[in-house]
Amino acid sequence: MKTVYEDKTILITGGAGSIGSALAKKILDYNPKIIRLLDINETRLFNLSNELNADKIRILIGDIRDKERLARAIEDVDIVFHAAALKHVSFCESNPFEAVQTNVLGTKNLLEVAMDEEIEKFVTISTDKAVNPVNVLGASKLLAERLTVSANLYKGARTTTFSCVRFGNVLNSQGSVVPIFRSQVAKGGPVRITDLGMTRFIMSMDDAVNLVLKAVQQSKGGETFILKMPAVCIKDLAAAAIKELAPRYGYAPGNIEMEVIGRREGERMFEELMNDDEAETVSDTDDMFVLPLFKPDGFHLNKGAREKTMEKMYKSNKSSFLSVEAIQQMLKRHI
Repeated sequence: MKTVYEDKTILITGGAGSIGSALAKKILDYNPKIIRLLDINETRLFNLSNELNADKIRILIGDIRDKERLARAIEDVDIVFHAAALKHVSFCESNPFEAVQTNVLGTKNLLEVAMDEEIEKFVTISTDKAVNPVNVLGASKLLAERLTVSANLYKGARTTTFSCVRFGNVLNSQGSVVPIFRSQVAKGGPVRITDLGMTRFIMSMDDAVNLVLKAVQQSKGGETFILKMPAVCIKDLAAAAIKELAPRYGYAPGNIEMEVIGRREGERMFEELMNDDEAETVSDTDDMFVLPLFKPDGFHLNKGAREKTMEKMYKSNKSSFLSVEAIQQMLKRHI
């Protein structure tokens, strides 16, 4: 990894968010030249700057909707990590035009200035909600994915490589369900879940960061990288959170109740890491699935991958679920 990032100038959009800030902390270990953190949240940028306290960090206040700001921010950059997005399902449902402005047009702006600057590598951070989307968030992130990988066809003679990563739910990230469960447990409950049958893929922050860094290292242009990750039932995640967190706040786990509140607008029962058509051409590495825009050199293409992976590998409702005890151990390590 050090050979990839040493003495490089890095731009991270959404740099004050959970993924962006974790990326910055990790890349500092690889001796980059400069890391530029672009975000519109001044307070989070200020707090992160104080936390990192590193002379290689540059704080940029700006919005990815503003192409002129991006053109200045990307000058002399080598690698871009595009993490800026509107990410909450319910907010995107009630603010759909804003979701398009940020997730679609903001991504388009960044791709265009990256081509103009002819940077080395560009990675868009996406979500499993982009697979067979049923909500505005998923649809906007799907288009952001397609714009990113198709930029490899649009760029002409420019040498930039564009790729994506797809995440599941990152444990303890800002706005994710675990901090919500924590705050509910801290108040003595109840812990509110939307549906007893809801399932999700989960990953730790460390796994998320490593996936993004590997994507830059391995990308040749047009790939979508997906970590192989476990699935959980949301009710089991809530139960594990209660068992792990209740004693920290002076409560007996048995005294914290769960309450079913029903699904929110745009929320679905399960998630998918890829669709069936993608599964037919996916490359299967030890820890990742790799979806090619082209037939990739350097990756072994598994014929009949749909039969090999089966639906249980990429649909959260058909996976083997982690037990409450296994989830609790993950929470113990990561929250």
